[in-house]
Amino acid sequence: MKECPAFGELAVFPMHVIHFGKSDTIIMLNVKEAQAKVLERSAPLEAQSLALGPAVLGLVLAEDVTSDLDMPPYDKSMMDGYAVRTMDLGAGRGDLDVIEEVTAGQIPRLPLEAGQATRIMTGAPVPDGADAVVMVERTQMVDGRTVHIEDKPPKPGQNIMRRGREMRSGEVILSKGARLRPQELGLLATVGRTSARVQPAARVAVLSTGEEIVEAPASPGPGQIRNGNGPMLMARVARAGGVPRYSGLARDSLKSLRPLVADGLRADSLVLSGGVSAGKLDLVPGVLEELGVEAVFHKVAMKPGKPVFFGTHRHASGSRCLVFGLPGNPVSAFVCLELFVRPALRFLMGLEPGPHMVRARLAEEFAYRTDRQTYHPAVLAVDGGAWKVRPVPWLGSPDLRGVALANALVVIPVGDQVHREGTELDVLVVEV
Repeated sequence: MKECPAFGELAVFPMHVIHFGKSDTIIMLNVKEAQAKVLERSAPLEAQSLALGPAVLGLVLAEDVTSDLDMPPYDKSMMDGYAVRTMDLGAGRGDLDVIEEVTAGQIPRLPLEAGQATRIMTGAPVPDGADAVVMVERTQMVDGRTVHIEDKPPKPGQNIMRRGREMRSGEVILSKGARLRPQELGLLATVGRTSARVQPAARVAVLSTGEEIVEAPASPGPGQIRNGNGPMLMARVARAGGVPRYSGLARDSLKSLRPLVADGLRADSLVLSGGVSAGKLDLVPGVLEELGVEAVFHKVAMKPGKPVFFGTHRHASGSRCLVFGLPGNPVSAFVCLELFVRPALRFLMGLEPGPHMVRARLAEEFAYRTDRQTYHPAVLAVDGGAWKVRPVPWLGSPDLRGVALANALVVIPVGDQVHREGTELDVLVVEV
């Protein structure tokens, strides 16, 4: 288990004690404490050998990679021009006999001798005897076999990349922990690799719940709404680097919930939305307990998203499934995913977990009253070389349209106050 990395500096509020209908007393954590508990129970996934291609973009190397060759494997011309001997062009000017032409992919047949030059193309091997390349723009063919050179005196090594300058055989060219981008894939191919050991992306089951929910193609009946959480959470999981799988829509009944939750627990992480509050039909925590999920926390002192649940389930292999029960209101689910699920998925992949926090100044005066630390949708931008943040109109946890206007969540502290223009606040950057 890795040591839990520090999160960005956020205001820390005292823990709250809350009471349910039973006699149990549950400690309600603040956001930073809850984030730490998630990472304490997370560990990077077991490395796998995967074929190199677009599917591994963004993954982290789990091995050092060494070169199997010198690169370039020969002294290489960096220009189209003429390979020459510098001693023949002490003044930078002269007429030389052209003895052959060498293009990329060919091997020179003739070494250079006094008064000779080889016509050479970019990337081609430099012939024996040559110690510089003069670019073609500084030359002129006098006849079919003679080139006139008009340039400054060439220096040894001019326009030549020496063998092994980029890398040497046996040299580590990518270290364990490197994140694979397109340039890393190109480098791996250069040293003959078609696969590599990497930290795999987390497999994430996404399960929507609710008696009132219908899927997008359906026309909602009385008291029903469409399932916006499923597609949103699937997309946010993918943005975090996970591999989402939609587990379906569970109704508010044990018969419907049990098999879908059990199926989701086979993944590296299960993300549910809805059914985690204290209502009569909020059955998710009970089903999770019945299926062997160990609860870590249930409720965090934050807004929106207070009823968020986190627990773990042991697979038969000994690995853990990280289980997140997100509130059903879409903005609550969105915020909880950014604060808790996204960092966990990144940690499983061997990445710095985040979340990405910055300090920014309010672009305008903002009055707000809240009894819990609030993550308010906002627009974050650079203005005059500094971060500025502007809260967007927002009607609360059901208002996903307000979040569509935002690219960040500004953290509003507890209290009833007018925050003056220029006040500096914490801001969670929502990665696009």
